[in-house]
Amino acid sequence: MTTLSVVIPAYNEEDGIAAIVERVLSVEPALARVGVDSLECIVVDDGSKDRTAQIVQGFGERVRLIRQQNKGYGGALKTGFCAASGELLGFLDADSTYPPEYFPDLCRAALDGADIVIGSRMAGAHSEMPLVRRVGNTIFATLLSLVAGVRISDSASGQRVLRRSALPSIYPLPNTLDFTPAMSTRALHEGLNVVELPIPYKERSGRSKLSVVRDGFRFFKSIVWTALTYNPVRIFGGVGLALLLTALLLAALLLLGHLAGVSAGWAFPQLFAALVLAVAGVMLYTTGTTFSYVVALFHQRPVRQGLFGRRGNGRKIEKHYWWLGLLAVLLGLGTYGAAAAFDLTNPALAYSWFAPVVSALLVLTGVQLVSAWSLARVLAELSRREVEARADLAREALAPAGFGFERAIGEVGA
Repeated sequence: MTTLSVVIPAYNEEDGIAAIVERVLSVEPALARVGVDSLECIVVDDGSKDRTAQIVQGFGERVRLIRQQNKGYGGALKTGFCAASGELLGFLDADSTYPPEYFPDLCRAALDGADIVIGSRMAGAHSEMPLVRRVGNTIFATLLSLVAGVRISDSASGQRVLRRSALPSIYPLPNTLDFTPAMSTRALHEGLNVVELPIPYKERSGRSKLSVVRDGFRFFKSIVWTALTYNPVRIFGGVGLALLLTALLLAALLLLGHLAGVSAGWAFPQLFAALVLAVAGVMLYTTGTTFSYVVALFHQRPVRQGLFGRRGNGRKIEKHYWWLGLLAVLLGLGTYGAAAAFDLTNPALAYSWFAPVVSALLVLTGVQLVSAWSLARVLAELSRREVEARADLAREALAPAGFGFERAIGEVGA
């Protein structure tokens, strides 16, 4: 028997709570046609100061009312999930902006194997979303797609159906309005099967509780910080690679101008900017690859990582850090030695500072590369020991008193 528990978080929604509850209850026959045997409707009154709770009580046993002190949007949903009895958990807002009539479609996708089904307001169905919020949601969805490596159109949709079994993978989640983008980010990095289905969206009447600036920044921070706990190289490495490419572009433009005989009075500032960007890019990239080892060691299980692919954190590149670092140090020392030999560090010269700065940047880059390589080797060794320790414990578990490991394995194989 499959039950869908629909959680409706409500805070001062006396004008619309009755309508949305009636619409949720009315979809029970349609749910039965897709294989959902029963519907449980839960309203979490999140500290309302109006008649929201009294209106919900008027539905009697058809609706379960939970009252709590104000914990926020995410806090109300988590309270509802904890109290729900269904194998499938659904939720939507209390202001009738999301269509409960689409719950059967979302449930069908969940029963077909999806862990989380998102009702996407950005996938082509009719939407009354204001332009500012549409642009913001597009930005957040694009950001999540970039950091997770999976295309998603609506990272913050407030109508979803998920399997109860997915909760341990996506928790912890915030109590605030960034509950949904945090859920999307964690689900994608956990490798859950996330499916999007288009739904229409209706703009709420009255004033929205969402602040475009404050909550927009909170959404951005939630996506980035959650992604960093899974795949740091995707962000650090991506920004570092962008800085390196910018440095190469500046250097190429300078070289082309020199070959074309074009005199540029800003040549030195351009070259200096290229050097600084290149060093910053190397530092960020190495930080990302090293940080990924720490994250993988913390999770103690495979998680989605990699700058371009779904697995790996740049190990094919980082194994060369040690000799690249030594080369950068030697180049830095050589640059300073050559400048001193040709008297280019003479204080009387207008750019006597330039060669020492280039030398220092190269040496510091080399030290960063060697340090990153050393730390990565240590973290890789710790990870290897952890794997070996688990393997040894598994052998012990398979070898009871009087039986050797090989005999136990043979019996299992038989």
